[in-house]
Amino acid sequence: MPPHFARRTAELRPFLAMEVMERAFEMERAGEDVIHLEIGEPDFPAHPAAARACIRAIEAGQTHYTDSRGLAELREAIAADHGRRFEVDVDPERIIVSNGTSSAMLLVFSLLVGEGDEVVLPSPHYPCYPNFVRMSGGVPVAILADPEAGYAMDVEAVRRALTPRTRAIVVSSPANPTGAVQSEETMRGLASLGVPIISDEIYDGLLYEGAKVTSALEITDDAYVLDGFSKRYAMTGYRLGYAIVPLASVRALQVMQQNLFISANCFVQHAGVAVLRDRSDALAEMLAAYTRRRRLLIDGLRELGFVIPVEPKGAFYVFADARAFDSDSLRLAYALLDRAKVGTTPGIDFGAAGEGWLRFSYANSEAAIETALERLAAALPSLR
Repeated sequence: MPPHFARRTAELRPFLAMEVMERAFEMERAGEDVIHLEIGEPDFPAHPAAARACIRAIEAGQTHYTDSRGLAELREAIAADHGRRFEVDVDPERIIVSNGTSSAMLLVFSLLVGEGDEVVLPSPHYPCYPNFVRMSGGVPVAILADPEAGYAMDVEAVRRALTPRTRAIVVSSPANPTGAVQSEETMRGLASLGVPIISDEIYDGLLYEGAKVTSALEITDDAYVLDGFSKRYAMTGYRLGYAIVPLASVRALQVMQQNLFISANCFVQHAGVAVLRDRSDALAEMLAAYTRRRRLLIDGLRELGFVIPVEPKGAFYVFADARAFDSDSLRLAYALLDRAKVGTTPGIDFGAAGEGWLRFSYANSEAAIETALERLAAALPSLR
């Protein structure tokens, strides 16, 4: 007799970027050489201040529990950093530090969403958003974001989708997978709808061609900002994130954190403090490299026959229409992995609107991107 699992677990969808990556790992263990353009992980070393701070903290015995909300000095540093980036005043008491931004998402969605509640989100979207909603017993409501409009969220379409069960509107700017940056006008329009905003701002700082992010906190206090250290500081494995939330929500989230996670790792929090206090130009160096890689990948994919209707303004992804080769994005992604030894993410991972598309990450070296393009050029003609 099969085991009985909670119904909500059966409603979760696989994270296909991870599925492709894990298949690629198996191939590498078998001796294959795979180029990873499927995963959103910077190939740069972590911010130089991070490792030094971790070592110092461990050597000093700072390996115990902390306040469940996070070290006071880290919350103060996060508040100061957000204030510098967006010119807003953030009370450190509004901050909950977490084991990566995913943990912050789990806390926030669990707080806001109950059985049968609805959450409006853009499509295409980060694959885990609807799964967090489903895990909380809720229903994701996807609103199509038109590539011809730069993937701007349609405020009127969102308004029409609202019901008495709507508990939140998710915004991601810059967005994964499209790299879209929402305008201040769009952010103000969404905030005017009277529903809490969950604003994922993890890719802020990774911007191109003069793009500027408008933080939800510049518009409204009724917002839950998700952010962390993985992307700007190449600290994916450190698992350090945070949420900035309305003051009225802090106590409930604190109790949840106490029970579910206790606290983020103490010595990793010290790394976060060191990074935010550091004034080196590590981010500027990363951004300069991403700018070159972005152009290389966009131009190369277009030459191969992919359609890119709008170039990304942020993050480190190119979302490309691949229907000239195959309308089944999962089948195409695995075919390219097998034949070209290049990992890509199937567009269906990002919702129904992404079917027939592929996401390519340029968080890899120029040399790797050039080799990947050569391999794709050899493999694609047989798939067209």
